[in-house]
Parts: sequence; structure tokens; C-alpha cells
Amino acid sequence: MVVQDIIITTKNTAYRKEVWYSPSQHRTYRGELPHGIEGEFGNGVKSLIITLKHASNVSEPKIHEFLENIGIFISPATISRILTKNLETFHQEKADIFMAGLKSTRYQQIDDTGAKVNGQNQYVEIFCNPFYTAYFTIPSKDRLSILDILQGNKPRSYFFNEEAFTLLESFGLSNKIISKMRDNALDKLLDEKQIQHLINGIFHDPNKGRNIRTRIMEAGAIAAYHNRKDIPVVKVLLSDDAPQFKKLTEEQALCWIHDARNYKKLEPVVPLHKKELENFQSQYWNYYRKLLQFKENRSELLLTLKYPEIPLHNNAAELGARSQVRKRDVSLHTMTQDGTKASDTFMTIVQTAKKLGVSVFDYIGDRVSKSFKVPSLAELIGIEKSLAFELKDNC
Repeated sequence: MVVQDIIITTKNTAYRKEVWYSPSQHRTYRGELPHGIEGEFGNGVKSLIITLKHASNVSEPKIHEFLENIGIFISPATISRILTKNLETFHQEKADIFMAGLKSTRYQQIDDTGAKVNGQNQYVEIFCNPFYTAYFTIPSKDRLSILDILQGNKPRSYFFNEEAFTLLESFGLSNKIISKMRDNALDKLLDEKQIQHLINGIFHDPNKGRNIRTRIMEAGAIAAYHNRKDIPVVKVLLSDDAPQFKKLTEEQALCWIHDARNYKKLEPVVPLHKKELENFQSQYWNYYRKLLQFKENRSELLLTLKYPEIPLHNNAAELGARSQVRKRDVSLHTMTQDGTKASDTFMTIVQTAKKLGVSVFDYIGDRVSKSFKVPSLAELIGIEKSLAFELKDNC
């Protein structure tokens, strides 16, 4: 019989630093602490604070209460600093996770949910696939903001090739505006300053044509994104049918479950209409189940069967959004830019570690101590992708 237990105890270490004075240089030299030791609290305390906050969703006041109960005397302000400051290693890990995730599959899933930053409404965009989940808090959920995320927030550029002009037509811009753009921007790659100068030349009144200005920028930015070689460009985006997700990628897959919710909202009164709705919903889900079977046979039917790895639903992204909502229930909002950035970073690390079967506490502890014995999550995504393809080929 195995009985699991836990021992929680404090460990205080006094470090004595040698101090040397150089008469010739007129300066004092002080010995350094062991590698990875910084400040008056050890790596175990720091790792526990981060894990409790971001993996267990414990509020900062409760973390403070817990630590004091086990004999760690720490101020709330210090807890806040540990959670928000000097996190460059983790922020880079998040960026690496996202790039590795974008490379790992031809499709990406996306969803969003609300958030508050210092009392102001913002939005959290959730990107994911079977290997990772990443979180990005942004002030507005529009095409350009999502495009910035997909490009790793690199400086935005605008390319007006034939794809861009096709987009302008699909956005419903007039032939007059499109002709002006052709005359001034055909096959040109523009930066932010140049595109604003060009648009201002078309619309002399800055208060007019705001929607058209936005559509012009979106068309150019999307075309430029599709032609980038320095980042992985997403081929297929799986989402609901929200307008900000449309036209960003070469192809878009929609979530069947999201679509089915539209029919559940119908409330027919006439008995015949009720019966027709019931029959339709029955046929709808029967077809859905057949599609799941077709997916396994890789039939060339519909987009999800053209790319058999694409799910028919967007549950993974919705579950990622739900994690953010649960966190919002405990900690109503972040107060600073550092806090928001830290929240996005650790939500990404925690949810990705879960998908890869990595202990969050061990991973955070390894990085806090600067040991780097645990492989990076980005590296593990690549390994998991290779294993998944190898298993698929052997089946």
C-alpha cells in the first residue's frame, strides 16, 4: 500500500559574501550569490507563487495568506513584483511557443473572450491546435489586430498585388477608389507611414471614409502577410463566423457546433414548422456524424476533408477561452501592462504544458532557477509533431 503525503517546511539560507577592496583601482569588489539566486526569496517560493497564480488560479491575497500560514513572511507588493517583473525569459518562451505552434499544423483554431485591463474592456484572442494554446490581450478585436498577432507583432506592411485588389472588390469598395489605388500602389510594398500618406491623398478630409480607409489597410496587410517568408503563414483558420476572422487566411473552416446553435435559437409556433425544424436538426447531426467518418478516410469532400486533420468543431479554442473566463472570475482584471503581459504569457505556458504532459511547477521552477534542464515547450511541440506524423504514417 502506498500512502501519498506532503511536507511543507521553510528553508532559510544565510549567504556570506566576501568583500575585497582594490587600493590601486579605488573600488570594492563583492562576491556573487550562486547562479539563479536573486533577491531575498528563493526559487522555490517564486515558483510556488507563479504556479498558484497561473496554474491553480489562486488570487494574490490568498497566495499571501497561504505563504504566511507556512512561515514565509512576504509582502503583497513583493508577490505582485514576482508575478509581473523580470519575466523576460518567460515572455520569450511564449513567443517561441507561438511560432512553434504556427509551424506545427497547416490550420490554426481561434476564439476570443472579454477581459478587463485597469477597468477598461479589452479582448483576449486564443490561438491553438493540438500542441499548444496561446493568449493575447488586445484593445479591439478587428482584422488588423489579429493579423498583427499572427505576424508576431512585427512592423506591419502593406502589399497591393492582385490579391489585395480582389479583396478590395470583395469589401465592396467603389471602382473609383480601386482605380486610384491601382494608379498609386500597384505591386508596391508600403510601410505604415507610406500607407497613411497614400490614403490621406485619396481622402482629404480625415473625418470621411473611415471604413474605406480600414478596408484598404486590411486588403494590403492581408496580401503582405500571405507573401511573408520570415514567419509561418497560416493556411487555414478554424473559427466561428465572426467578421474579424474572415479573409485573413487562404481558406477558412467554420465550426459546425457554432453553426448548429443558430438553429437552436429558432422557436417556431406552427406545429408543421416545429416538425420541419426537428427533422432538419436530426439530418444536420446525422450528416455531422458521417463527416466524422469521412474524415478518417481522408475523402476529398468539404474543406475539413481536404485537410483531414482539421476538427469539425472549435471546442479546443472555446476551452482555451473558458480557462481565461475562470481566471477572470477569480481575478477580475489586470491593473497594468506588465500584469496583462504576464497573464498572457503564463496562461500560454500553463495550457501548452498541460497539452504536452509537462509539470507546470517543474517547468516554472526550472526556468526561475535558470537551470534550463527541462526542454523548452517550443522544442517539445516540434517533437510531438514529429511523433504524431510518424504514428500517422505507421497506421
